Amino acid sequence: MEPQTTKRRKLDTTAEMPQASDNADVGLSSSSVPMGSAETQNLSGTVAGMKAHKSSSAAAPFAGDAYNSSLFKLQVDEMLVEVKPNYAKRLGPVGNALRKLKTLIEAILDREELPFHEATRVLLKTHRVVVPFPEPRPDKTTAYKLAYAKPSNVNVVGSYPLKTMEKADSTMVVDMVVTIPASILQEKDYLNYRYFYKRAYYLASIAAGLQNEEEESFDISMENLHGNDLQPILVVKPRKGGEPTEFSKSRCEIHIIPACPKGFFADSKLHPAKNSIRPKPGPTGETPAPAPTPFYNATLQVECNHEAYLKLLHQTVKSAEGFVDACVLGRVWLRQRGFGSSISDGGFGNFEWATLTALLLQGGGPKGRKALSPGYNSYQLFKGMVQYLATSNLVATPALIPAGDSSIPKSPLPTFYDGTRGHNVLFKMSASSYDMLRQEAQVSIAMLNDEVFDQFEATFILKKDNPLQQFDSLVKIDGSNATNTLSPQDHRPNNWLLSSKIFNVLKEALGNRVKLVHVKFDDHSHWKTKSSPPSPSPQILVGLVFDPEHIHRAVDHGPAAEDKKAAEAFRNFWGNKSELRRFKDGSILESLVWTKTPNASIFEQIIAYILNRHIGLNPNRDLSIVGDSFNALLPDVVQDAAAFSTLRESFKTLEQSIRDLEQLPLQLKQLSPIGAQLRSSSINAPDYGPRNPLRYPAEVLIAFEGSGRWPDDVVAIQRTKVAFLIKIGELLELTSQHYKTKLGLENHDEPLLNYAFLDVTEPSGAVFRLRIHNDREQTLLENQVKNKSSEAHSRDSAIVALAQYKYMFLQLPLHTQSVATHCTRFPLLSPTIRLVKKWFSAHMLSTHFREELIELLVIRTFLQPYPWRAPSSSMTGFLRTLQFIARWDWRNTPLIVDFGGTMVSKEISAINVQLEAWREVDPGMNRVVLFAATNHDVSGTTYTDGMPSKVVASRVTALARSACKLLKEEGLQLDPKTLFVPSLTEYDFIIYLSPKFAGSRRGKRDTKSAKFKNLDIQTDEDLLYVGYEPARLYVEELRTLYTTSMVLFHDECSSNVIAGIWSPQTATRAFKVNMPYATKALGDGKEGEKAGQVEIDKDAIISEMARLGGDMVFKIELRR
Repeated sequence: MEPQTTKRRKLDTTAEMPQASDNADVGLSSSSVPMGSAETQNLSGTVAGMKAHKSSSAAAPFAGDAYNSSLFKLQVDEMLVEVKPNYAKRLGPVGNALRKLKTLIEAILDREELPFHEATRVLLKTHRVVVPFPEPRPDKTTAYKLAYAKPSNVNVVGSYPLKTMEKADSTMVVDMVVTIPASILQEKDYLNYRYFYKRAYYLASIAAGLQNEEEESFDISMENLHGNDLQPILVVKPRKGGEPTEFSKSRCEIHIIPACPKGFFADSKLHPAKNSIRPKPGPTGETPAPAPTPFYNATLQVECNHEAYLKLLHQTVKSAEGFVDACVLGRVWLRQRGFGSSISDGGFGNFEWATLTALLLQGGGPKGRKALSPGYNSYQLFKGMVQYLATSNLVATPALIPAGDSSIPKSPLPTFYDGTRGHNVLFKMSASSYDMLRQEAQVSIAMLNDEVFDQFEATFILKKDNPLQQFDSLVKIDGSNATNTLSPQDHRPNNWLLSSKIFNVLKEALGNRVKLVHVKFDDHSHWKTKSSPPSPSPQILVGLVFDPEHIHRAVDHGPAAEDKKAAEAFRNFWGNKSELRRFKDGSILESLVWTKTPNASIFEQIIAYILNRHIGLNPNRDLSIVGDSFNALLPDVVQDAAAFSTLRESFKTLEQSIRDLEQLPLQLKQLSPIGAQLRSSSINAPDYGPRNPLRYPAEVLIAFEGSGRWPDDVVAIQRTKVAFLIKIGELLELTSQHYKTKLGLENHDEPLLNYAFLDVTEPSGAVFRLRIHNDREQTLLENQVKNKSSEAHSRDSAIVALAQYKYMFLQLPLHTQSVATHCTRFPLLSPTIRLVKKWFSAHMLSTHFREELIELLVIRTFLQPYPWRAPSSSMTGFLRTLQFIARWDWRNTPLIVDFGGTMVSKEISAINVQLEAWREVDPGMNRVVLFAATNHDVSGTTYTDGMPSKVVASRVTALARSACKLLKEEGLQLDPKTLFVPSLTEYDFIIYLSPKFAGSRRGKRDTKSAKFKNLDIQTDEDLLYVGYEPARLYVEELRTLYTTSMVLFHDECSSNVIAGIWSPQTATRAFKVNMPYATKALGDGKEGEKAGQVEIDKDAIISEMARLGGDMVFKIELRR
């Protein structure tokens, strides 16, 4: 939607965010810890003295186009101002803490060389500090010694000196790198964890020194840098009461990161194809051949390249004016999508973004050219980077910068190899997280290329990483009982290895049933310096994005029997589930046959079976699937789809029967369905039978060929329709289909509105309600509206009738056709619409909204799904629709649904102008509160004129926000049923209806007659309750009588409650004649403050409502 004004919008950062390090490898060094060189002090978007480059964007293949609109540019510029922290105000105290820490670290006394185990024992005994050795821990045969010496350098790096930090609700991180002196390292320390053991001891020695000197000022703990257990770090937080270094108000923490001197280990030794962990002899005494250890080697390269990447980014800041702000935009984009540098957050965070951007400014394009141009502004750099991520496949085609190093080994993991520094920047990424990153980038590029709708909020503002909104199903796995047979020589955390195996197994098993398999585990662990590092959590979460076309497939076809090798691999993977089958085309294939059960869908059976077979997980003990509970809120979706289809077939039969009628005075033009049941969007699927006819008739319009014999008066046309309907009914009853017809009248007090309808009941129990459409009515009503000589009330009646005509006879057929078409295009649209309608109904709001408006809200989620793809489950569709309702600023922003994808910017702008005009004409929003336009209806008021009221619209927003808040608080523990439980505490009175009149009560089928098929025949008694809704009629009567004194709420589907609130207009006031509600005098009527004052007589009105309801009303509870 195109927003009306450029107002400040706060980023949605309410989801829990990991407090991972900003980045250990981005920053500017300085000889004193403060804050980098003078050049970096002025980085608020430009660097002092910098000139814009005139490079042609044509030289760069990933050309980030200019802003789609000036509005988008204004929004980006304003967001950049808002997200950047005030470094002087918020981060000023951090400088004092950094200088204090630098002084303390440099003052720590050297520790003489001691044997390995003696050194660790002394540290534990004298300082109560446990050395955080990575696994596998050193054994008793370790011969080399450990020592501590003053660091060769202490620098602040990362986002802090670069000024690419971002304000967020979580804690900001400042990274301090402490370089280990070369004197205590040896050339071969890169082998067999020796460097990492010495690094852990060095870190523990710093912790011991800081605890001794400054125990009252800092709170010191440990964690693994980015979840990599090879890189433990110190986390320094302020301890309350430490005045000189108090920086708690900054909401910052300092990470102390030991590092290796640049170039200490040769790049050739740490190449991805090299082995740095020598294999040990196996049980048979044989030593396996050394295998590459790319993760271990890359971690060592990170340790050695702090200074190198420091220089790279500093040089990029100087050469590309938009680089700093592009990094901030990337930072926001990544955070809103849940990505971070931590292994568990995907291994792609702020450092990776900044480094890839810097390297792509040097190369990465065709023939070694620059992929990005230094002359780009910040948005162009950002968009070019996203485009590179979206279009590049770094698994199939690894990136090498500079080009020419062809010795990089093939890997199932992404590779972006920085040849100058000998480092794969993406070494922490898994196949799962890279798939997800690419898909997010592809969706974002589609958003940014949308020239019709403003996608700024979807790109930068919306927090979209809530699992229940992001994935169609989630599998919670307890991996503590898994049988993980992987034992690679490379170092990987155990939970990473298990996650990788689960990903590979599910990817192969589910195939094209899913579009994405995302595996996530938790690696955010903190521990005290006196404790050992905690064991990694065995809990793993798998998120699945369905392909609706294939997810419910019952038969999987494997390789042909003739392909021996492939068939054997298929059988080995699937075990006894695989069977050889001959198909109708003569082919003989390995096959899998699945049958849905009441307790488990097909994909759930696949997951349970394959994880048990290959991982050893017990489905009942180790697996928990989230998402199916939303499906349980509706009856069986497949059966419901069949019921809707059956009703549409009955409609086609009726249409053909009417076309075959030969005695009609006019030729039939068309029958147009307009009922929700005929567009698959009613809450309850059609449920009917011969003795149990459809309770709510499916509405249909019937149109005849034009004729000059129609009267020239609207009222006369309505009466002529009666005769037509009677004739149609008589002829249908004479056909072989044995239809039963019944004429009905409506709108008795409005002669210009449609007056009659015909209910047609098929023997099957399907019931259709026919109304005649005569296009001459529109011309006559428009002439009456334009006739200034007619009386005002006559023109007002014509205006109302014309609006109702356009709604029923023009817009509803188009709307029904469009919704039905899109329900075919999006299989999950129908159940999602029904679920959202159920939510409106459960909260007693459905009677205040035309159901077409609710359908538009859901359809928008599918046609404008950004920042996601179109929903592929009812759960994601429902929750995303609630999020849109919660965030929709309906006072200033229209709802726009483009069914055909044909709207252009001018049309969107025109709709916005119309909304502005309505707000100027009706600033109190007494007539039009919500503005909903489509490509069929740009007026925006067809479905919202007169309803809902501002009070009701505000309540819907509040309820949606409460639901989204509950979703964030409960997370995967959410019980979907709680979202559908209404709260009655806010209502002033409650009317309880007798159960036999409440909700959608159906007539009971005669079980005795049902025993015999020849007795299962319709009777007139069966048709008695068709279209009869006593509770709805009662509510409508109350609204007509008390429209100015109360607002009523009712759930038409199942509730036996009518709730109400008193209108503010009923407040105490002076007495006057013809007050629209019953009143009573205040006080005793004598002189005083209350003399002449009256108030609403609530007791009298309650008694009157009880009398009107008669036997329907069980009791009325007056609360206030």
